[in-house]
Amino acid sequence: MLNLIWLKSLITVIEQHSFQAAAIELGLAQPTITQHIQKLEEMLKVSLIQRGRSGCQPTEHALRLLPYAESMLRLQDRALLAIQSSTLKVGASSNIGIYLLQPYLHDFLRHQSLEQDKLDLLIDNNPAVADKLENAEIDIALMEWWSPKAGFESQTWKIEPLVLITPMEHPLAKLPSISKSMLAGLDLIGGESGSGTGRLLKTYLQDFQQMPKVTMQLGSTEAVKQAVRAGLGISLVFSSAVADEVRHGSLCAIPIEDNALRKSIQLVWRQQSPTAQQKRPGFVDYLLQSPKTALV
Repeated sequence: MLNLIWLKSLITVIEQHSFQAAAIELGLAQPTITQHIQKLEEMLKVSLIQRGRSGCQPTEHALRLLPYAESMLRLQDRALLAIQSSTLKVGASSNIGIYLLQPYLHDFLRHQSLEQDKLDLLIDNNPAVADKLENAEIDIALMEWWSPKAGFESQTWKIEPLVLITPMEHPLAKLPSISKSMLAGLDLIGGESGSGTGRLLKTYLQDFQQMPKVTMQLGSTEAVKQAVRAGLGISLVFSSAVADEVRHGSLCAIPIEDNALRKSIQLVWRQQSPTAQQKRPGFVDYLLQSPKTALV
């Protein structure tokens, strides 16, 4: 079994580039730090630290171990916090956390009693939220896609239509909707990677040999909206993400024909042990029972 104290010493030596500095940082004697590293090396049968004129450097083996060691220490902190606090950590992919979830979170917290669970919200990209859920760094997740895994429960929370956004003066802005064949031939600005939009398009346009060409990959819907507003191209986004811009007339949102291109927002939480007799988190029940349109 990997000893968390040894792992903490390894991480600190790597961060400080020195056994002496690591010892001072951790409040331990230097021989103790050395012993921790030696025990890890003996256990794993690899060298982890190389001493040189420029200080202590991690070996390739140490660099491979490092992210797992950091994750294990974070998990320990979460376990200790869970015992001492009833705070639930909610993770949401960027588009959901920014454009959909906030009114529900506000309404839920407004009606909470002091005795009920408190909530913390973390917003990140979809793959990062999925990783944090699996690593027990968050308790509940809302994601644009989720591959079912043992130990977790999931339900569709909302169905969110995608729309094509263009500058107001763009030729497509006058159309009432965008057809499949037209969409297949467009050049689109890409947003956040890992959001599942590419998979959705591939399924939707499976009968066409041609697929939309991604001209940029800007990393966020906010960046995409700014680029479209500046006339750099057009893109597909959540309808909710451009509600304000459409209302104020700074962007045009054109629906896909028959409103056929939609994302299922997945609500995912950790499955409770059948013998634990625990109810699912109250925030999960609230979201599943709440209206499917945004609260005001």
